[in-house]
Amino acid sequence: MNIPSFNLPNSLVDADNRRLGDQHASLFAVIRDQLRERILSGEFHPGDRLVEGKLASELGVSRIPVREALRELASEGLVTIEPRRGASVAVLSAEIAYNMAEVRATLEGLNAKLAAQRQDPANIEKLQTILSQGHEAMDAGNLELLKSLNRQFHETLATMSGNIVLTELMRSLRDRTALLFAPSNLQRIRQNWEDHAQILNAVVAGNSDLANLLATQHVHNAAKAYQDAQNGEKT
Repeated sequence: MNIPSFNLPNSLVDADNRRLGDQHASLFAVIRDQLRERILSGEFHPGDRLVEGKLASELGVSRIPVREALRELASEGLVTIEPRRGASVAVLSAEIAYNMAEVRATLEGLNAKLAAQRQDPANIEKLQTILSQGHEAMDAGNLELLKSLNRQFHETLATMSGNIVLTELMRSLRDRTALLFAPSNLQRIRQNWEDHAQILNAVVAGNSDLANLLATQHVHNAAKAYQDAQNGEKT
């Protein structure tokens, strides 16, 4: 007796494959974002090992999306992957931290300078709102919101510069330098938002040279705080 075979139409097979692919991509993105958050929040410290099996067990997933997430975070500079040792939270050497800060400081300074020259009332109002929300979030101890507002502040400043190439460069560089700006303590967080207020005052006043200087110092202050925190952990 011949048993008839049934083949699904190609359109249905393709649709199923797409759904599986979308689910995998979504799971990978969730894991990546969760691990990034745990690194930048300080839950995982520089040098901590990130064991695929342990993370997969904690998250209730297979090791494959965890491995892909770690590779993506490695491309962002947040994770280091070494043969036979596996993945760990990246440790920025003093030289690398300085080199990153030097580039970002130059671009952030240019951002602020162009923003002060352009004088865009709508974005100035938006920056003032972000600054006010930042102080409220700081008083409430809402670190998650502070990180989001910090990014919004710098991205709005970049948009205000009116230079599309500069905006794209800064967006890419912020991922690479995220560890430098991860909050290390409440004092550093307060200093961060005081820096923002001073930068915005210079922008509103149209003082492009001062805005440039303050934004440049803001980046170097963050790099120094990161290095001080690293040195403190070694002693």
